[in-house]
Amino acid sequence: MTIIQHWLTDAIKTPSPNYDERSDANDISLIVIHCISLPPGEFDTPYIDQLFCNTLKPDDHPYFKDIYQLKVSAHLLIKRNGVCVQYVAFNQRAWHAGQSSYNSRERCNDFSIGIELEGTESSVYTAAQYSKLNKVIDSLLATYPKLSRQRITGHSDIAPGRKTDPGPSFDWQKILPNHP
Repeated sequence: MTIIQHWLTDAIKTPSPNYDERSDANDISLIVIHCISLPPGEFDTPYIDQLFCNTLKPDDHPYFKDIYQLKVSAHLLIKRNGVCVQYVAFNQRAWHAGQSSYNSRERCNDFSIGIELEGTESSVYTAAQYSKLNKVIDSLLATYPKLSRQRITGHSDIAPGRKTDPGPSFDWQKILPNHP
């Protein structure tokens, strides 16, 4: 897996308008793992792409009436079958973390890469997702020198009390063998 000009070469490129410039383009020093499904608990739908690209229609599902106007994105989505979709170049600031803090440093979007796994906090993630996630992490670590295996965290860890993903169903041992 290769990264060229901050895009994964084997990811489906689906550019989101929901990004901006990082305050320091060389400060890519954290990976944040998230999960998402739209509608909640449903997989393999077009709605995640639509949410991240501002084309989600509020009448397509009752849940969407509360979220269709959100301006959010992630750098990557790894679907249940392992297919990877990239929305934002890694050197840009995706809008995935919201109000957040890592090691007393606020605004994690400024220095992180956000990776969404298609799933829920209580559904088991697939072997294909873990395999692709490990390949993505290896590529990111080889490309961005400030990243390390010690600087991979969950959304729940940077926004405790506000976020719960990737949830207890995420097996950290499958990407970080020495994780407690």
